[in-house]
Amino acid sequence: MSTPFYVSPQQAMADRAEYARKGIARGRSLVVLQYADGIVFVGENPSRALHKFSEIYDRIGFAAAGKYNEYENLRIGGVRYADLRGYTYDRQDVTARGLANVYAQTLGTIFSSAGEKPYEVELVVAEVGETPEGDQIYRLPHDGSIVDEHGSVAVGGNAELISTYLDQRHRDGMSLAEALKLAVQALSRESNGSQREIPAERLEVAVLDRTRPQKRKFKRITGGQLSRLLAEGASAGTESASSESSESSESAGEE
Repeated sequence: MSTPFYVSPQQAMADRAEYARKGIARGRSLVVLQYADGIVFVGENPSRALHKFSEIYDRIGFAAAGKYNEYENLRIGGVRYADLRGYTYDRQDVTARGLANVYAQTLGTIFSSAGEKPYEVELVVAEVGETPEGDQIYRLPHDGSIVDEHGSVAVGGNAELISTYLDQRHRDGMSLAEALKLAVQALSRESNGSQREIPAERLEVAVLDRTRPQKRKFKRITGGQLSRLLAEGASAGTESASSESSESSESAGEE
């Protein structure tokens, strides 16, 4: 009988983490941004039926990158948890923090189990507050850790490159059109520094809009509304660039 090879626990965990990261990186990136009236989710997704973004409860949204069947199971579990908790206690007791803790326990248990492979998913759970200060965004990597994010977050694919781009350009109080334009610019960036064009029909966009009178704040943005917002963001960028150019010309003339 041959003696099995010994693998240290540290090496086993490192191998599982590398396996999960490679699986997540094969998926398309998505970004979640705060804007003046809520939180916007933007991702490249050619499918009209298999969504990356979903509503979990009244003020809570879900975003995921990686293997669809795995994060869809997590999404369904989150909806069931939220419905049961809201029905048993009170709707106000369903929070993004509580949901993130549930997901963290599930992902952590699967990641630590030697009997099954780790999930190749990275999640974002977001909750819109009454004010921008009350917004909550949590990122959950494959190992079940929880990262409290502010302003913007990117997961999947070129997440590191996109996050750096967003950190440099995102600001508080952006309009929805400005936030959408920034998100598309970030997603369009390639690792070699070039930029490609993502047509509107390949974008999946949703918002948690605090100004909606309904209890349910989640809304998908598609079709003509999405095209108008993209055009509005592009025209705002053109006006900003032209004003900066005229200001610099005036400064040069004064010198």
